[in-house]
Amino acid sequence: MKKSKILVFLLILVTVATFAKWKPTKPITVIVPWAAGGSTDQVTRMITSQMEPLLGVKFIIVNTPGGAGSIGTLNAWQAPHDGYTWTANAVLDLAKYAVLGYMDVTHRDWKYFLPIYAPNVVVVNPNTPYKHINDLIKAMKENPEIPMGSAGTGSGGHVALEIFAEYFKVKYKHVPYAGGAPATTAVVAGEVVGNMQFSMEVADMLRAGKLRALCTLSAKPLTISGYGTIPSIREWYPDFPDVGAYFGLAIPKDVPSEVLETVAEVFEKAANSPAMKEWADKQGLVSVCIYGEEADKIVEEVARRVTWLLYDRGIATISPEKFGIPRPGQ
Repeated sequence: MKKSKILVFLLILVTVATFAKWKPTKPITVIVPWAAGGSTDQVTRMITSQMEPLLGVKFIIVNTPGGAGSIGTLNAWQAPHDGYTWTANAVLDLAKYAVLGYMDVTHRDWKYFLPIYAPNVVVVNPNTPYKHINDLIKAMKENPEIPMGSAGTGSGGHVALEIFAEYFKVKYKHVPYAGGAPATTAVVAGEVVGNMQFSMEVADMLRAGKLRALCTLSAKPLTISGYGTIPSIREWYPDFPDVGAYFGLAIPKDVPSEVLETVAEVFEKAANSPAMKEWADKQGLVSVCIYGEEADKIVEEVARRVTWLLYDRGIATISPEKFGIPRPGQ
């Protein structure tokens, strides 16, 4: 009996020691390089709220918009690499900064913890005459100056616009904002005709009847709680690319290894929590739990697609070859 109690006690000690490889002693700062209320901000606040009780410390979210997300990202990189300063972003954003000339840090310098995949949605102001995606395509072919907003140059919404424009051989007037939330507010206010931002950035305005959804750019229809189902663009154009983005946390890869090990264990529990999954469903998002080598592989694939798209479209001035990023398929 005594031996069994000792074994149980030792097992508990081993379990706790395994989980608590790194025990933070102060709040962790997460620099969100976009405006409050946008996609990255929402995902960050949700996932960190699930991680706080597991780590036993508070997360301080600092919104630092500007430079298409590069300013806040650089601030996070320049902070001490001790595990107490992270950043958060869409994978495609972290992949683009080097080729845009914003910073020398590349997507390979971070370790990723991704809890969400978000599809892009084509929305317009409900006072416009566009009620079907073909209406918008026709208008863009006739008028290359139709104003379309995004969260900034090279942002996820801008990349979606560029993929759309390349596929349909149309042009548009790009109007960049400091994040997904202001880009969506601009559509509601009539400053721009529409945008192709992520589902969680437009969900509330869709439910309120202040936006009209024409389609999602994902491979499947999208259901948003309290609004309804948005058809996929593939209903009319079966070979249109699947456009969306992975969102999550990023930590400099050269932090102490015990930091990454502990974060991985905590993140897995948080990303798989019922609250996280319920929130994702409500926002029309896909709940995932991706980190480690799987995340590295996804990030590399995204970097190939996004950096070469931006370079070939004349948006990026530096060739991805400089950073050893091969073209997709090579």
